[in-house]
Amino acid sequence: MSENPNMALNELDGSGDQQAEQKPQSAKDLEAVYDIPVQISAVLGRANMQVSQLLKLGRGAVVELDRKVGEAIDIYVNNRLVARGEVVVVDERLGVTMTEIVKTERA
Repeated sequence: MSENPNMALNELDGSGDQQAEQKPQSAKDLEAVYDIPVQISAVLGRANMQVSQLLKLGRGAVVELDRKVGEAIDIYVNNRLVARGEVVVVDERLGVTMTEIVKTERA
């Protein structure tokens, strides 16, 4: 926290700093972050069960998820929901195509 007890409210929330609101002007401005690795996860669905149920699962067991066939899956980057999409097959491998970008407010 700042040493100045008379700080204006817009100084606290950052809205007084015009530079913080500037966006990159070109792809060249983002070049510094191109090599940063990120983890991408595609979540087909979720399920909750008790440990006793989990221990009873064996080969061939089916775990019912909370999504229906054809329903959009969630796409996370570094554990943050960023998009929804569909599962696709690419050269005998699974892939994901993004159908919706999720905009979230930063805290």
